[in-house]
Amino acid sequence: MSDADKLSAARKAMEEVTPGMRIGLGTGSTARHFVNLLGERVASGLDCICVPTSEATERQALALRIPLTSLDEIDELDLTVDGADEIGPGLSLIKGGGGALLREKIVAAASRRMVVIADGSKLVSYLGRFPLPIEVNPFGLAATRRAIVDILAVHQAEGALQLRRNEAGTPFQTDGGHLILDAFFGRISTPEALSTALLDVPGVVQHGLFLGLCQRAYVARAGEIEIHDP
Repeated sequence: MSDADKLSAARKAMEEVTPGMRIGLGTGSTARHFVNLLGERVASGLDCICVPTSEATERQALALRIPLTSLDEIDELDLTVDGADEIGPGLSLIKGGGGALLREKIVAAASRRMVVIADGSKLVSYLGRFPLPIEVNPFGLAATRRAIVDILAVHQAEGALQLRRNEAGTPFQTDGGHLILDAFFGRISTPEALSTALLDVPGVVQHGLFLGLCQRAYVARAGEIEIHDP
């Protein structure tokens, strides 16, 4: 996706923003454009209050002087705008490529409306070609991993389960201090059943299947914006 397409999708999502809104701010390269555009509107006098989904987004928003709060202060948001790694049937999503999936899901679930901005390559006929991020507690990692491997076998995953690492080769840590296991499925035939099975594993904190959370996707394709609803 070109940077111009990312910006176009973000601009389209800005049309949903109205004065006085409580907005969830997503994480990632496309969401970053939305935060920049929102910062311009705030500088021009827009009244809003926002909840960031990651420490990186928080730093960006603070630099732009976007008013921030937390879900401890307000328990419901009007709108969340975020990216996605895959957009499947019914606006089912895989998210978490940037490692912020837990906070992204908490914020999305607290929102009346979630809007995704993405490029045409993220639209898929089924989920699973992008590895599914599974956020896990470091304690008992080996036992948690074995349980997830068993689930992958039941759901006929085509690939392996890998511990995500930083460029330096050390385990990637989320903002919450958790680890991420990336599961290479190839195809996820029953995402709802997979979601339930993963969340039943005690060491699993959350996973990157976002089901029934997204209400609209603005997709940039060849310079045009497509609108996708469930």
